[in-house]
Amino acid sequence: MWWLIRTIFVGFVVGVIAKFVTPGSGGYEPKGFLLTTALGVAGALVATFVGQWIGHYGPEDAAGWIASILGAVGLLLIWGWFQRQRQP
Repeated sequence: MWWLIRTIFVGFVVGVIAKFVTPGSGGYEPKGFLLTTALGVAGALVATFVGQWIGHYGPEDAAGWIASILGAVGLLLIWGWFQRQRQP
């Protein structure tokens, strides 16, 4: 149960920091507690998988704070790009 609370807390903090440092998102970023938390958790997962793929992390290791934030920023930039492509 504690891992779920920790995951939600870390995901929210990572999502908020990623939204704060992402340049020129232009209002296309996801809004709300749930989407911000999902962005942070997804960013941490992306950072973990990429880190394991390039050999930086072992099979049981997870990404750290900075890598998680960078993963969330990357997802946020991709999200904004797709949102801008949808606009007429």
